[in-house]
Amino acid sequence: MMQKVQRFGAAMFVPVLLFSFAGIVVALGSLFNNPVIFGSIANPGTTWNSVWDTVSAGGWTVFNQEPLLFVVGLPIGLANKSRGRAAMESLITYLTFNYFVSAMLKHWGASFGVPNFNKIQIMPNSTNGGLTMIAGIKTLDTSIVGALIVAGIVIYLHNHFFDTKLPDWLGTFQGSTYVYFLGFFVMLPLAYLTCLVWPRVQMGITGMQHFIVNSGVIGIWIYNFLNRILIPTGLHHLVYIPFQFGPAVVAGGIQPYWLKHLSEYAASTRPLKQLAPNMGFQLYGNEKVFLVPAICLSFYVTAKKNKKKQTSALLIPAALTSFFAGITEPVDFTYLFAAPILWVIYSLLSATMNTIMYMFGLVGNLTDGAIGIAAQNWIPLWKNHWKVYVMEFIVGIIFAIITFLVFEIMIKKFNYITPGREADSEDVHLLNKQEYKSKKAAQEKGGKQDPYIERATNFLQLLGGPSNIEELSSCATRLRVTVKDPEKLGSDAQFKAAKAISVVRHGKAIQVIVGLDVAQVLESIQGLMQDSNSNAQVSTEQENPYIERATGYIDLLGGSANIEDITSCSTRIRVHVVDPAKVASDDKFKQLKVYDVEHKDNKKINLVVGLDAEQILAEMKKLL
Repeated sequence: MMQKVQRFGAAMFVPVLLFSFAGIVVALGSLFNNPVIFGSIANPGTTWNSVWDTVSAGGWTVFNQEPLLFVVGLPIGLANKSRGRAAMESLITYLTFNYFVSAMLKHWGASFGVPNFNKIQIMPNSTNGGLTMIAGIKTLDTSIVGALIVAGIVIYLHNHFFDTKLPDWLGTFQGSTYVYFLGFFVMLPLAYLTCLVWPRVQMGITGMQHFIVNSGVIGIWIYNFLNRILIPTGLHHLVYIPFQFGPAVVAGGIQPYWLKHLSEYAASTRPLKQLAPNMGFQLYGNEKVFLVPAICLSFYVTAKKNKKKQTSALLIPAALTSFFAGITEPVDFTYLFAAPILWVIYSLLSATMNTIMYMFGLVGNLTDGAIGIAAQNWIPLWKNHWKVYVMEFIVGIIFAIITFLVFEIMIKKFNYITPGREADSEDVHLLNKQEYKSKKAAQEKGGKQDPYIERATNFLQLLGGPSNIEELSSCATRLRVTVKDPEKLGSDAQFKAAKAISVVRHGKAIQVIVGLDVAQVLESIQGLMQDSNSNAQVSTEQENPYIERATGYIDLLGGSANIEDITSCSTRIRVHVVDPAKVASDDKFKQLKVYDVEHKDNKKINLVVGLDAEQILAEMKKLL
């Protein structure tokens, strides 16, 4: 169950990746059209104003179409196959749902508690009686909640019925059409329940908004703590997304709300906390700017002397990436495994720092690294609100010093194996999320590593990571991989150190010779790639059986370099090998449908394979 929730949280992150860039675009548009900063050139009606208003309009696309993004994005992360078709099915089903809601409210709005549905005109920056426009449809504003529910239903239908074989006379209705057919009729009762329940839910959301706002610093601290501590589980997406992009605090989410009012805040001299009291939930970028670089420094200071140079080469880019871009994963998952208590301390310090900043008046959209924070906060608001940002830096630096000292003391006292403190025989290495999960799984099994997960994790890293893989399949003994950039691959020695027998390279086409347990390794790699939301095509279907067996026999015979010549006779494949010591045991051949192995002399081997010996021989010669 937890794994499913984690996949759901990760899938929600697919569309969220777009919001950071869009937020910067909108913020820049607001900045350059601010007369307080740029004077009369930024006044409405000028060419300058028109150009930047056009740029901003494009940036608002992501925020104005949030539900559609989640409807399309969730299937991309959760559909088992044909993800593009699943996204299309989800989109059309969601639009159907909203057309049903609109028609029901048009005819029976009064009985659902929406008596003025036909008269309400949808206006920007208004609650509109709980209504909104989605793709030209006037409907109930279910925000991302409705989108996620519909997408979840479609994903279930897609995964269970997309491959259903219908009678031949209904063949044109198979696949996506059949999924939409089922979704169409599921949406009717769902639309009815939505009309019946959602107006009351909207009242509850309004009440929750007042509760959160009135809970003050306690709510701010709890929110920030949960948003950090839950990162290893993947459940932090479920904490911040309803606040940032959903209706938990304000309609449409607090990030779009901030951007819509940015010019107003920039022109006002009133304290930011009075202007936007709800924006204390968007401060978690501060730990990326202040605390993570301090943690990297503590790792460097506590590293062994003979590893400081290697450690700094890894930590400096990681610290800069966190500071500027807000990406912290390489640092997070490294010490999260080595010393989980440090993660708890980091979460406590982060929540406390952000809460103190809020108490001193800091609010805003501070969720990224320094680049995003500057574009959406520091630059446009500095003129009238510089004092609060000076305070932010003072508090941030103080907590950075505290974090550095706590980490340094605890690493030394408890001898945590953080980067630079590994055994002299091991290289300094930062963990990624997949490696963390692999190590965590091993830890939960009492320290005994799952050999397939271990090898899969290592192979995936040496192949350049999930993002570098376009296609992945296997044959009898090999992983067959198409990569995007061959330069990102590890060396042959590194693959062999990860227990690969050998590597065959043909440009972007790579074959990793794994052995007869390649199917289990492929399955583990597939699981790791699903966790990372990779779009690579992974196939577990068997190839031409002759190619399968031919490839396996060559590998078991010690590889093509170990074969002098090869012929067939009736049911046998006759082989002369260079080094008999490189030939696998008879048992391994029998696992690949070899009925018997005849050793004629030291270098002559007959493989009894059956009546298809000639077909297998032909494929072996092609491979040789």
